[in-house]
Amino acid sequence: MKIGVLAVQGAFAEHIAVLRKLGVEAVEVRLPEQLDGLDGLIIPGGESTSITLLMKNYGLTEAISRLAKSGFPVFGTCAGMIVLASDLSNDGGVEPVGAMDITVARNAFGRQVDSFEAELSISVLGKEPLTAVFIRAPKIESVGKEVEVLAKLADGTVVAARQGKLLVTSFHPELTDDTRLHRYFLDMVAGKS
Repeated sequence: MKIGVLAVQGAFAEHIAVLRKLGVEAVEVRLPEQLDGLDGLIIPGGESTSITLLMKNYGLTEAISRLAKSGFPVFGTCAGMIVLASDLSNDGGVEPVGAMDITVARNAFGRQVDSFEAELSISVLGKEPLTAVFIRAPKIESVGKEVEVLAKLADGTVVAARQGKLLVTSFHPELTDDTRLHRYFLDMVAGKS
């Protein structure tokens, strides 16, 4: 299995480290031709304005949009969720690829100083709660009928969802030692879930 990680900005090195820890070939993606031969793609957290601008500059926007809309497995974390969204309630000039039927609010929990951790119950990962790290995180404000909500905060805010082969989280699963979400994505890639 060969998984690409969009490596134009953000926490791409951390995702690559998790994938390699799981015994998966992980490659940095900066150009459209580097998408060839991949089994899946991770779009990491970072700064959504920078990521989308660099994607456009490197000719990745159309290629990633086409892949994500065609049933290719893509995992978007934090800013990656913003990139995959069909709509942003506060776009700030960010143009998402429109692959997943969700409306997302950028920086929904405040500034960097408002970062926090939460214990989440995610049934597809088993009974043990997942510690989720939220850093200037977005939130999902609405989901389409094809979208499965995977996790919510205690107040009901949706922070993880899946639509077909697309998986998104508001938080950074690559910043903890818990590899269950990455394993879940790899199972999606392999057609096991």
